Amino acid sequence: MMGREEDADELSVHELIEGPTEILSARDLAAARAARPDPYDLATAGTQDLSSYAEDATREARDAEAAGTGAPAGRTVVELPRLPATGPLYRQAVLGALPGAGRRRAAAPPEVELAVAGVTVDRVHLADYDRVCGFRLVDRLPATYPYVMGFPLMLRLMAAPEFPMPLVGLVHLANRIRVHRPIDAGETLGFRAYAENLRPHDRGRQVDVVLVASVGGEEVWRSVSTCLGKERGAGGGGRRDPGERPPAPAASALWRPTPRVGRDYARVSGDHNPIHTSRLGARLFGFPRPIAHGMWSKARCLAALESRLPDAYTVEVAFKLPVPLPSTVAFNARQAGTMWEFALHHARAGRPHLAGVVS
Repeated sequence: MMGREEDADELSVHELIEGPTEILSARDLAAARAARPDPYDLATAGTQDLSSYAEDATREARDAEAAGTGAPAGRTVVELPRLPATGPLYRQAVLGALPGAGRRRAAAPPEVELAVAGVTVDRVHLADYDRVCGFRLVDRLPATYPYVMGFPLMLRLMAAPEFPMPLVGLVHLANRIRVHRPIDAGETLGFRAYAENLRPHDRGRQVDVVLVASVGGEEVWRSVSTCLGKERGAGGGGRRDPGERPPAPAASALWRPTPRVGRDYARVSGDHNPIHTSRLGARLFGFPRPIAHGMWSKARCLAALESRLPDAYTVEVAFKLPVPLPSTVAFNARQAGTMWEFALHHARAGRPHLAGVVS
């Protein structure tokens, strides 16, 4: 029998993906554009085709290169005036996933790099994020927080028609974060996002989505997320024989994430994918109940190791089986030389949810 906490999540998909996003009125948008016309104003758009912007910017880049200035040939940098709103992007992605709405996907990632400057930290939001994920309330940003800050830029990239796989149904396989130095909440960040390394997987195709944060033009943080787009009749990756599953290590701690974790993390991260926030949304994509965000699982593990982390480090995780909500999971961590190895398993059955290493 379901408790009252779960009753509230029986909402329509449209309501689930609205999210706390800011939608500019037509009057405000017209005033902003009149004050500063911007041919690459993608921040308030839905899922416009990036190719037209890329073609214009490519011509400008070629002219600059011919004149001996500008960036080298390759990905076209498209500067956004502000971070995009995530709600319209999710709505468009869900509508595009409905039967009969499919389109042929590109054979390569878009040769576009989205960029936005002048992003500041909202300390109230940072504190809310820290509470949801278990971090201490301090001014130093957790390693996973810049991911949340730059997530709208990644989402804008992945929701574009040129992206080689549809956003809805995308599976997050792994994430690697490199912290070059501590980032203070008072610093102003710039973000860049691009996709690369499209390659086969035994269940479809996988691609790396890169997000880079900089301060004063210096890279201070980098994330690489490997995402899988499932495809029928896929091959080329060679399905592995899982063999016998090793026994789960002894637990260092037990955590009991409830359905509220999915909704709370959606609120602080902007990731309103309905598979994390309601039974209805989960069932639409083949899950009997909501599942936790993979990046919440990673953040929760890092919070448990927070006092042991150096100023600069790399943390890599592989996402295994989803964490159903509610459930009880076992966290384990052990030091191996200068590294920390950690994992999440189902507390009773021992099924692996996540495996990671800090180096």
